[in-house]
Amino acid sequence: MINDLFRPTLEWIRDDFNSHPFRFMVEVIAWAISIGCSIVMALTVPNPPLLFLYPIWILGCAMYAWAAHTRKSFGMLANYLLLVTIDTIGLIRML
Repeated sequence: MINDLFRPTLEWIRDDFNSHPFRFMVEVIAWAISIGCSIVMALTVPNPPLLFLYPIWILGCAMYAWAAHTRKSFGMLANYLLLVTIDTIGLIRML
């Protein structure tokens, strides 16, 4: 029952990996960066190490933007390019 429930999703993930393995790995790494930054932020509030986290977060967003471009996904591309821009401005202002 559970196997049947998740089978289409697992097949979609496998197909995505098989069709573009490099993009798949870029997206997995970007996802890990996103989750990692969020966990560090949550564990270190009210004084998170923004000078350390900002460049890593920006890198993850840029990776997602590249992946969105290769998928021809305008909404995701626009979102991640805007995040890269906003957070780069924030990082520059912090320096």
